[in-house]
Amino acid sequence: MKRVVVTGMGMINALGHDKESSFKAICEGECGIDMITIFDASQHSVQIAGEVKGFDPETVMHPKEVKKADRFIHFGLKAAQEAMEDAGLNADIDKDRFGISAAAGIGGLAAIEASSIVLETKGPRRISPFFIPSALVNMLGGFVSIEHGLKGPNLSSVTACAAGTHGISEAAKTIMTGGADQMLVVAAESAICGVGIGGFAAMKALSTRNEEPKKASRPFDADRTGFVMGEGAAALVLEEYESAVARGARIYAELIGFGESGDANHITTPAPGGEGAARAMKAAMKMAGQPKVDYINAHGTSTKYNDWYETMATKATFGSVENCPPISSTKGQTGHCLGAAGGIEAVVSIMAMRDSIIPPTINYETPDLDCDLDIVPNVARYAELNVVMSNSFGFGGTNGVVIFKKI
Repeated sequence: MKRVVVTGMGMINALGHDKESSFKAICEGECGIDMITIFDASQHSVQIAGEVKGFDPETVMHPKEVKKADRFIHFGLKAAQEAMEDAGLNADIDKDRFGISAAAGIGGLAAIEASSIVLETKGPRRISPFFIPSALVNMLGGFVSIEHGLKGPNLSSVTACAAGTHGISEAAKTIMTGGADQMLVVAAESAICGVGIGGFAAMKALSTRNEEPKKASRPFDADRTGFVMGEGAAALVLEEYESAVARGARIYAELIGFGESGDANHITTPAPGGEGAARAMKAAMKMAGQPKVDYINAHGTSTKYNDWYETMATKATFGSVENCPPISSTKGQTGHCLGAAGGIEAVVSIMAMRDSIIPPTINYETPDLDCDLDIVPNVARYAELNVVMSNSFGFGGTNGVVIFKKI
């Protein structure tokens, strides 16, 4: 099969509006989590999130067009613009052979909430004609493909918190089987709204550490009490290797393996012992040729069972604690960006490899003896990284893993 490489990247999250500022802040252990300002959360048990602040959607869309797209699409357009520019593409690119693989876990939840309120308070005739196109997950790919004139396959992954990672593997499959020469992966999410926060809080999935927002997300720490919602987007230009070399592209990394699995266990709780996650990790390792992995960006949500079972899955994949590579979760810095998380964390993993630095797992204060991996606590670590892995596991028992190699 054809080789697939990464030639462009973009990112926006609670720590920055571009990949370089975001990554720098992540490695410095900064935290983008704070009190919610997007809506009035005073009546909610959870009042904290990782919001993208100071972002003007008119920088990516004409002012008259902004209302036609939900906030998650605005973020996706921003990340895609950065990735496409970063890839250094020229006018000679065959856009009939350039596709898009979009991803989101929920899509336009805020638009759905707002339109439901309009329906109940003002009646059906007052619902905006832009409501449906603004909220559909696949409209992320639709808006981005129109913006850049991409006429190849237009795909979407909607697999909860694994969506961004599945968007990468779907794009890679398309290139590997000859369906396209280039694919733009865009993973985006913005679900910080009343029904989003309220819904996850009702499940007892979110941390209620409102008095200490900067310390609320604490992956692998014994005192973790749940995840903190984040928002943002990431984009990656994937390209067939020979095509990239022929045009003299700067190549960040090669995608050498991916794995996917289903838990078939529970709608929200991972399979016992991380068995499903381990199968995805092992499948990615097998496809990659069993390389020596130098770093894993964990799914690491800061929930009891995810962190516990991901630890078990990692040990099952690599055989023992001693054989496991360093692993860290950057959700302490960004919050959990749901369907965008896999895209953001893939970009973080590749940049970590580029800069030979492992981002820290912040807020690690009380060791959990059941999470006994080398989690790079609190402070980044410089290390030569040649192969990196990124994990994503979602509700419904859907798992995705990708492995990148330095070229």
